[in-house]
Formats: sequence, C-alpha cells, structure tokens
Amino acid sequence: MADDGRPRMVVTGGAGFIGRRLVRALVDQGAEVTVADKRPYQGGSVRMVLGDLGDPAVAASAVAPGTDVIVHLAAATSVVESIADPARSYQENVAITASLLELARTRGVRAFVFASTNAVVGNAGKAVITEQAPLRPMSPYGATKAACEMLVSAYTACYDIAGCSLRFSNVYGPGMQAKDSFIPRLMRAAAAGTGVQVRGDGSMLRDVVHVDDIVAGILTAWRAGHTGPLILGSGQSVSVSEMVEAARLVTGRPIPAQQVPVGPGEMPAVIVDISAARALGYNPQYDLKAGLATVWPEFSEAAK
Repeated sequence: MADDGRPRMVVTGGAGFIGRRLVRALVDQGAEVTVADKRPYQGGSVRMVLGDLGDPAVAASAVAPGTDVIVHLAAATSVVESIADPARSYQENVAITASLLELARTRGVRAFVFASTNAVVGNAGKAVITEQAPLRPMSPYGATKAACEMLVSAYTACYDIAGCSLRFSNVYGPGMQAKDSFIPRLMRAAAAGTGVQVRGDGSMLRDVVHVDDIVAGILTAWRAGHTGPLILGSGQSVSVSEMVEAARLVTGRPIPAQQVPVGPGEMPAVIVDISAARALGYNPQYDLKAGLATVWPEFSEAAK
C-alpha cells in the first residue's frame, strides 16, 4: 500500500482497449496506478512504464517494490496470428506472464489478476461452459492462455499470491476503432456503407460482453480476493446473424452480409455460465443493442 493507504497497482496493457477504461476506473477510485505498455497512456494521473514487457528491465521497472496487485491484460490476442506464428504467441503470452509472476513472487505482490479467455476450453459444442470445463484449446492462442492459467494456479498454491484467471468472453465497447474483431467490422461497414463477411451460415453463437461490464468484473473479482478461474461474460449468447441485425437496427444502415467459409480454430458456439461471478456481485448491465449504441457514435463521427 502507498503511505496514504491507497493500493499500488500495475496494469499491463493499460493503454489498450480494456486497459484504458480499467485504469480510469482505478484512478477514479483512488488507486495508485502504474501502466506498463508499448504505447503511452493518454490520461495522466498514472506512472507510465513504456516498453516491451519481454525486456526484463521493463518488467522489473513496472513491478516496483511495494506493488500490491498486478492486473495482466497485455497479450497477443489474435487467434489467426497465433496460428500463423505460434512461437510469437508463446513468447508474448506465456513467457511474459511467467516473468511477471516471478516478479510478483520475489517482490511480495499479494494479488495477480490475469486476463484469460473462454478459448482455453475449446470446442464445447453447444454445452454451457463453466469454470469446471476441461481445458482443450483449439488454437495456439487458447493454448497459451491455458498455460498461463496453470502458472497462475501454481504460484497461488506455492507462494500465497491471490491468483485469479478471468475468462473473458468477446469484449466490445467504445474505443474499438483499431480492433479487427466482428463488432468493429460491423461498425466500419455501417459507417462506410459497405458489407461484412460472415463465417459460415451466421448461426455461430457468441457471448459478447461490454467493456464496462468487464471492468466491473475485474474490480469485483479483485476486491473479493477470488482465486482460480472465473468466467466474465454477458451470460446471453447471440448468433452472428443476430449481431448483424442488431447493428442494422442501431446504425440504421443495411450492412449486407456475405457468407464465407469457417476458418480453423473457430468454435460453433460459446455459451457461458456466469453464476460464479454473479455470486461475487458481478452484474452485467448491457444487452447487445444498448451496448452497440455506445460504440456506434465513434465510428459514425469518424466517417464524417
């Protein structure tokens, strides 16, 4: 803790899509925050460590003595890129997570909150995914996250670090202009008057969750001292076709959809049970249409 009792927190990837909103929430609530990222954080009121966490000097500078909590969001997140270059995914995900956990051990960090994914479970068909589901990842990306979860579990058991692996569903929300996931593609198509490609027949199910709900979930899990895996999602899976239709309603644009083949590593459905998170006090606020309404203004303004 800082001398004034504020928690000292490191947020890796704090200049990214989820990180920016988490850092703002932490600062607003009085935490002393260090942001570690390859890009500068544009917000002030934080200590900034700029650089690649794969550099031991950068990681050591970020996790200064006296750090209470590490929230590790930084990662290589593209499934497609992980298939093309699995070695890079390992270095950026597993190796960096291992180095941060070791810094947590040697510097007395009390809590380690890790951003994982439901992709660690792999293809569950249309079964509801819980925290007890076996880990059978279908891509190098999912495999690296599963490996990181095992490391977090080991450091929790051996070194009295409160390690929590938060399995995010597909996160969307304001600040996604640079992202290439399906919802920003929908928004760009609406703004440009073009269409989108839909993999398969549009029946694939996904749990899509608003970034502000994810931030609330991170704070809930940390404050509860939760250890082990925890699923954070909306709890309401929707089909890709339903996402397209919701985007049409919110934007007022036609957004034509073209069907293309399903690529490797794709799951037919992601249906998650968020009851464990709800038991801690997690309560997602956004349904899909309300959430898309917070995303569209940035894309429509950029197109003017």
